[in-house]
Amino acid sequence: MLRAFSRLPEPLAFIRHFTPNWFAMTMGTGVLALVIAHLPWPSPGLMRLAEGLWWFTVGLFVLFSLLFMLRLILFRDTIWPMLLHPVQSMFLGAIPMGLAVLIKGLLLFGVPRWGHTVYAWAHALWWLDAALALLGALLVPYLMFTRQHHALEKLTAVWLLPIVAPEVAASTAGALAPHLAAEAAQQLLVVGFVLWGLSLSLAFSLITLVLLRLALHKLPDTDFAATSWLPLGPLATGCLGLISMGQAAPLAFAGTPMASAAGLAGDLGLIGGLALWGAGLWWLVIATLFTRHYLRDSMPFNLGWWGFTFPLGVFALATFELQTLTGLGFFAYIGGVLAVQLAAVWTLVFSRTLAGVWHGELFQAPCLVGTQGQAEGVLSSQAG
Repeated sequence: MLRAFSRLPEPLAFIRHFTPNWFAMTMGTGVLALVIAHLPWPSPGLMRLAEGLWWFTVGLFVLFSLLFMLRLILFRDTIWPMLLHPVQSMFLGAIPMGLAVLIKGLLLFGVPRWGHTVYAWAHALWWLDAALALLGALLVPYLMFTRQHHALEKLTAVWLLPIVAPEVAASTAGALAPHLAAEAAQQLLVVGFVLWGLSLSLAFSLITLVLLRLALHKLPDTDFAATSWLPLGPLATGCLGLISMGQAAPLAFAGTPMASAAGLAGDLGLIGGLALWGAGLWWLVIATLFTRHYLRDSMPFNLGWWGFTFPLGVFALATFELQTLTGLGFFAYIGGVLAVQLAAVWTLVFSRTLAGVWHGELFQAPCLVGTQGQAEGVLSSQAG
């Protein structure tokens, strides 16, 4: 038996301890693929690299989905501990966000390979993604309000994960709508704007609480260092979603009673996108300073480190979109710097993840720590 996996030698134990945190890896890897594909300096080699990363993300998402479903089926006793855990439950929002990244990649890389039939697949997947995102945005906050135990001094931006997922779905709607028939595009955009408003309003409320918590109780422990970057996510995704849906609305609603409002959506989306980008720029600088502060201490690795990647990647995508619409060159250079930073961070986090997998350090669900010994005893008796 390999010593590296001695902590969880049984495959069933690995499934029992599989957590939704792993889906943050699909978010970070998928957004890196999108950023590379959207670089304003196109190159065939870069596009092949981006597509390879997207296929890798697809494989990860399928594997993680299978493992998570097996946990839910084989170990139903672990469902409530996961839902009631004040941190683990938040990562349920990573599932639809990871799926949304795959849908965007499908639009980029799938059409050249399989033709326009890809749009029908992406359309069906989008409704699944929207349903999962809305479910998480309702279920997790409800449990927070009724069953979970929280305190202001323990608040971190990880609370954003379940409520930001609808916003990520909304930004994907803006990318998909131009490729659908008018009626389908109209339905998609109306639902997208609703999801965008639902998510961003809650995100702003929570960011306000995060600012209050930081002022009163200072930075969280080093285990939660990556959460400093999470507020950048909804601001960047809000920018990207508002711009993309605004650009898609005039064509989708042409000749309808909403045509005049849709005509304004593009201009308002650009103005609102610039405002949200400015708010995101502030968080980018602050999060960078926070990270420098954390680097003075020992930062133990955990899967939460993937939180360094997705917000940075979405902000880079929003920056490239602004460069395309405004024609201002400095957005391209800022986006290029962000892309290089994202690639460096992804390489570091990915390498640490591989090391954690090899040494068996990532195969323990925090919500099951108290029951690990009992569970392994049951598994051993079953094996016998």
